[in-house]
Amino acid sequence: MSSATSRPGRLGVGIVGAGRVGAVIGNALRAAGHAVVGATATSDASVERVENLLPGVPILDIPTVIERSELVLLTVPDDALPELVEGLATAGCWQQGQLVAHCAGRYGVEVLRPVLGFGAIPLAIHPVMSFTGTSIDVARLSQAVFGVTAAAPVLPVAQALVVEMGAEPIVIAEADRPAYHAAVAHASNHTVTVIAQASEMLEAIGIEDPGQVLAALVRASADNALEKGQAALTGPVSRGDVETVRAHLEALTEHARATGNEELLITYALMSRATTERALAAGMIGQETGRKLLGILGSVPGR
Repeated sequence: MSSATSRPGRLGVGIVGAGRVGAVIGNALRAAGHAVVGATATSDASVERVENLLPGVPILDIPTVIERSELVLLTVPDDALPELVEGLATAGCWQQGQLVAHCAGRYGVEVLRPVLGFGAIPLAIHPVMSFTGTSIDVARLSQAVFGVTAAAPVLPVAQALVVEMGAEPIVIAEADRPAYHAAVAHASNHTVTVIAQASEMLEAIGIEDPGQVLAALVRASADNALEKGQAALTGPVSRGDVETVRAHLEALTEHARATGNEELLITYALMSRATTERALAAGMIGQETGRKLLGILGSVPGR
């Protein structure tokens, strides 16, 4: 391992996987005074990210990146992580005292257990953020939260790395990582799916720029939900407008027939059913109204 700088606490950082996340995290650590000593990049897009976000950083093979690094940042797809860590252990790549951090939401530090036999130190630091892999993410990172998991003696190290990037660390127990990741993925990924479905429906009726139509509504809905939780719920279900919901289902059924795709219809029905249950539990609608809504929503095929 090489020493990053003469400044105390600065690390030589190696990035294994210069994807959307890795290049941005590397940029943030570099801005905090750490030295990015190498990165792996196997596609044209990842090479371009290194050039744009980590100018001057050499693109190297994985063993060389690890050999040069005091902190190894593993930013590969979640499902690839266990095999990568085990394979590098078999090859004898890990080093005494080396920090090994991954950014996979699903895993804590158990997935890094193979590094312990070499005296390396495992950390899990997952940014709760959607990445574009561009400079836009650098500013957003300072407003993000990281789910952090590490053994108690080294937990402050993981937390300090996050704070240095301008973000906020929250501690997630090892056993809670799958539930934590399911929650944040549901909030982020399925929001994208719902907006994409709504945009396609608007395009189908001739609206050229669905994003313009949805922008203020979606942003206000997200802001209100984050501030007020379920109390921010609005719309026909929360008002008990049964016939409006019925009209929606009829329009969506016609759309499904025209396109041969029932995805939007089924998603709308499932989400409206969940919304009805929440509106009932919160006392927003009465039992009879709830029964009617659940009845018409339950008639959608594929539910």
